Parts: sequence; structure tokens; C-alpha cells
Amino acid sequence: MKAFLGMGLLGSNFVKAMLRKGRQVNVWNRTASKAKALEQDGAKAFDDVKNAVKDADTIHVTLKDDESVEEVLAMAETALLPGATIIDHTTTSQKGAIERTKKWKERGFTYLHAPVFMGPKNALESIGYMLVSGNQDVIARVEPELSTITGKLINLGPKEGKAAALKLAGNLFLITLTAGISDTLALAKAEGLGGEDVAELFSLWNPGAMAPSRLSSIMAGNFSQPSWELKMARKDAGLMMAAAKEANVELSVLPSIAGVMDKWIKKGHGNDDWTIIAKDNL
Repeated sequence: MKAFLGMGLLGSNFVKAMLRKGRQVNVWNRTASKAKALEQDGAKAFDDVKNAVKDADTIHVTLKDDESVEEVLAMAETALLPGATIIDHTTTSQKGAIERTKKWKERGFTYLHAPVFMGPKNALESIGYMLVSGNQDVIARVEPELSTITGKLINLGPKEGKAAALKLAGNLFLITLTAGISDTLALAKAEGLGGEDVAELFSLWNPGAMAPSRLSSIMAGNFSQPSWELKMARKDAGLMMAAAKEANVELSVLPSIAGVMDKWIKKGHGNDDWTIIAKDNL
């Protein structure tokens, strides 16, 4: 028997996918109606989290943060089957994931942090990416089950908490990517263009494809042979900010990046490749 705690958009679709595969799933949510709604799909909903987990050998968790995971698992603890496995898909801190792994092991249970790069649609269709790290024997044991609810299970090795850390790093990239798109649309608006013009450009020139090679270039640390000099990149940033200011359009991230560029130029790196702004993070 499986139990799933946390029936938000992601958790509820994970459950629907499991049910479609013929699994029996107990479900629980703080707002009981969200769990109850899944009974029409074949789940068994419980108002009390203890009743939801008492017959489950595996408990999946998709909650908000470290605090909510700690609180809900504490509520369920006295009803857990001896040796039960807790698989936590919540995006949490690295520190929290490490501490919970140790704590639950000491109490005779298995805790595995398995965060995902999956939206609700991905969860329903069992596609996307799931990350795991830590005890390789545990991962080998649960891998068959996890592989059925995601598109690709990525085993990051034995380091505890690595999955949590890389999930946050990945989310940071997604946040800054979206903020960059927002600034791009803002500049286009300032110049009298629309989103469709940006979309047309991206259909012909895919800047996203540059990410792996750009990362490799930065990690190589050779900034003295520029493909785009920092001072020239800063000049372009100035033109962008001036156009936005003239049109009374707000840019969210570019002004901060320009400030970092100015610091590196002041340190004498204006003729280096502009990616030198990432040097201190290598």
C-alpha cells in the first residue's frame, strides 16, 4: 500500500497517475476536500494523517517547505509501519534534507529526498525529471517505483543533500530565465515591438541552446580571449536601460547585472570576456 501526503497540483496528479497504473493509494491533505476529490479517481482519502499512513509501506510527500514536511511527518510518526520508506518530493533546503535523512534512519525508517523538475502536467503523464542522491542501496531499492512516476530518474551519487541543492540551483536558473524573458519583453515594448516579435527572433535564433556551452566556457576560466568584451557588453546594457527609461518601462534584472559589470570594469577587466562577472563563483 502507498500513501501520498499533500494533494496540491503536483501531488494530486502524481496520485492520479499512480491510480491509472493500478496502484492502491491512500491520500491525505490539510484541506480534506482536496484529498476527498481524488476518491472519484479511485484513491482512499483520510481526514487523519495517521489513518492514511498506518497500512502504507511507502509514503510519498509533496508539501510546501521544510517546516511543513517536519510538521506533517511528526503528526504521522506514531502510525508509521516499522521500517516504512518516506519519499519526499518537496523542494526543501539541503540542510533540512540531510537532517531528516539522519533523523528518520535513527528512528528505524528510511527517508529519501527526491525533488522533481516536473509540473502538474508532467506528474499526470509521468514525464519530466526526478533527482535523488544519498544511500545507493536505498536508491536501488526504490528506483523501480520512482522510475514509473517520472520521465527520467537522475541519480546524483552518494552525497546526501546533493539532490536538494541542485534542485534549488535549477529553480534559480528557471527564475532568472523568466526574469530575463520579462526584461526582454519590456525592452521590446520600449522599442515599439511586441512579444510576437521576440518569439519570431527566438524561433530563428535559440539562445537557450547556448546554456551548456556558456557554462563550460565560464568553468574553463579563460576570460582573457574575449568573444564579447565586458566594456562592450556594459555599453549595450546602457543602451537597453536608456531605452527603457525613455519609454518609462521598468527592467527587473538588468540594472543589477549592470552594477556587477561596473564593479568588474572598475577592477580593470573591461577588456576581458564579459563572462568574467561569474569568476568569483567558480
